[in-house]
Amino acid sequence: MLNKSRKDFIISVLWHILSIKGRINFLQLGRFSPLCEQTYRNQFEKEFDFLSFNKLLIDQTVSTELAIAMDPSFIPKAGKSTYGRGRYWSGVAGAAKWGLDICGFAVVDIVNNTAFHLNAWQTPPSDELAEKGLNLLTYYASLVSENAEKFKGFSKYVLADAYFAKRPFVEAVLSVDMHLISRLRDDSVLKYRFTGEPTGNRGAPKKFSGLVDVNNFDPNQFSLDLSNEEITIYSAVVYSKAFKMDIKLALAIFYKHGKEMARKLFFSTDLSQTGEKIVAYYQSRFQIEFLYRDAKQHTGLINAALTAVNLAKQD
Repeated sequence: MLNKSRKDFIISVLWHILSIKGRINFLQLGRFSPLCEQTYRNQFEKEFDFLSFNKLLIDQTVSTELAIAMDPSFIPKAGKSTYGRGRYWSGVAGAAKWGLDICGFAVVDIVNNTAFHLNAWQTPPSDELAEKGLNLLTYYASLVSENAEKFKGFSKYVLADAYFAKRPFVEAVLSVDMHLISRLRDDSVLKYRFTGEPTGNRGAPKKFSGLVDVNNFDPNQFSLDLSNEEITIYSAVVYSKAFKMDIKLALAIFYKHGKEMARKLFFSTDLSQTGEKIVAYYQSRFQIEFLYRDAKQHTGLINAALTAVNLAKQD
């Protein structure tokens, strides 16, 4: 339980984050509020359960069709002594740069096509991860594992971009009874499962009936899930060589002015999902990027700021 002074402080922070124009930092907060800069520094050293607080906000707002989106985000930082500073990928720069990294999680409302921040964790420095036997990918996976029970209170589906379409991450998500929806590389090795009658020949039974060629796929192996002027979606259960398991593949063909523009491979570890749902869920993942964009442009990128964005979305 929070005492009154702590509650008043949290309310004050969230209100001032939404009301102050420009970049948010301790100096700015101290300048525009009755509290001094040092008070903000001292208070922010204390832990606050943003995940539980945000859950209360989200439960009052969202529909019943939800998913958990995750996305690492790069934060430029020049100070050499800053904890966690290292070389991380910056999507804006299209290159690895020196700074900080956070891994954020949000609840995506599929029906209303919007995202609500849950929590963000700062990535420890590489030497600290190495001491724990972790790399960047397995560290991100550990965040899913450690918070799975809270995440499953919203949804069993985790949405992540193609970087996370790797076996260690897939296995980590499945191990906590959740499912991953993501995108595959265009050159992924996929195989059709053999569904014919046993041949009766000696040796191991036949498992596969050829490779999946996305540009010349077998229509007998796929079902047509959606077709309109902008997109056609086919789906099939196929075997992924990289994951060593069956996945539900959604092959999406995108059109513009009647001309095919691209073919993309999406997948779910839930074999019962339709291709249309897989693509729709994955595309909704971009809402978490919009959430970070709003926080970076208007409130600064910290858990309190992202929670303030949640408050701003309340009716």
